[in-house]
Amino acid sequence: MNRTKIGVIGCGNISGAYLTAGGRYEILEVAACADMDMSRAEAKAKEHGIPKVCTVGELLADPDLAIVLNLTPPFAHCEVATQILEAGRSAYSEKPLGVNRAEGQSQLDLARSKGLLLGCAPDTFMGAGIQTCRKVIDDGLIGEPMGAAAFMMCHGHESWHPDPEFYYMSGGGPLLDMGPYYMTALVNLLGPVKRVTGSATITFPERTITSQPKNGTVMKVTCPTHVAGVMEFASGAIGTLMMSFDVWAARVPCIEIYGTEGSLAVPDPNGFGGPVTVWRKSTGTWEDVQHTHGYADNNRGIGVADMCYALRSGRPHRASGDLAFHVLDTMVTIYDAWDAGRWVDVASTCERPAALPLNLKPGTLDE
Repeated sequence: MNRTKIGVIGCGNISGAYLTAGGRYEILEVAACADMDMSRAEAKAKEHGIPKVCTVGELLADPDLAIVLNLTPPFAHCEVATQILEAGRSAYSEKPLGVNRAEGQSQLDLARSKGLLLGCAPDTFMGAGIQTCRKVIDDGLIGEPMGAAAFMMCHGHESWHPDPEFYYMSGGGPLLDMGPYYMTALVNLLGPVKRVTGSATITFPERTITSQPKNGTVMKVTCPTHVAGVMEFASGAIGTLMMSFDVWAARVPCIEIYGTEGSLAVPDPNGFGGPVTVWRKSTGTWEDVQHTHGYADNNRGIGVADMCYALRSGRPHRASGDLAFHVLDTMVTIYDAWDAGRWVDVASTCERPAALPLNLKPGTLDE
């Protein structure tokens, strides 16, 4: 198979997980990388065997690249994705799509006007764990889904991340940082969200970095760090969501789905595998469910590989801009509802992504 060549802009902390994608998926090759810090790009290229290191401008001018992967910080996602699309390349960004609706919508509009694909992380919902949960729901094992609960509770990133500041700036916070994993999983399992309400707060206005190399640096917090929301899905199911960088410890599930015939415990949506367990009225006990799909290991980049197939066949890709925009729109609408003190309709919608086929050969996504 002739491989689709992709380029990568941004060689920071997350890039390593993506730069190995060429060794996992037979359809793509990571052919070039760029970063504002050329030494960082060179180090990543050497580590992962990337043949070309260049400036951002040189990468965007490379006619051999069909897709460019945007791994810049959240506040730069829209600007860099716009440059990619203007250069005539399909774009795939780390989450979130943008820090507000206008940024997300502008990317969607530009991609459509140029006939290009726009994709966005997370792609963890394409892994073995959540694809197995999707099959459990689609096969009716818990009946009709009527409720959901999702929790991400921690005390932030300043104790371990080398550059934690952006987590506490506009575009950061637990909802926009970790919420995309949970919301994307929920939309994949239950479909789009119709309306929301919620509340949010900043518990600690200042935080002190204790990780290296910035130990002792005091940060101002300018985005909400504890958020609670209620979502009504278009299907009629009701979901609760709590995202926090303020909680020292908690014992809550990542995600649970409640149906008319049973309940489903969903693994951590920030991973690809994880245990799946089902409680059914017919058995009256929790039972483990074997994974029905592959890709249980760290497979970041599976969404990019899926875009490569979509470019060749014309079929929809799963980690799409439309899905990412609906997730972004839903999260921002929770903030709007907090400001308004009432339920607010989510203006956007999207198609539920197609489930992955069963029995795929490793390294492939189409039968």
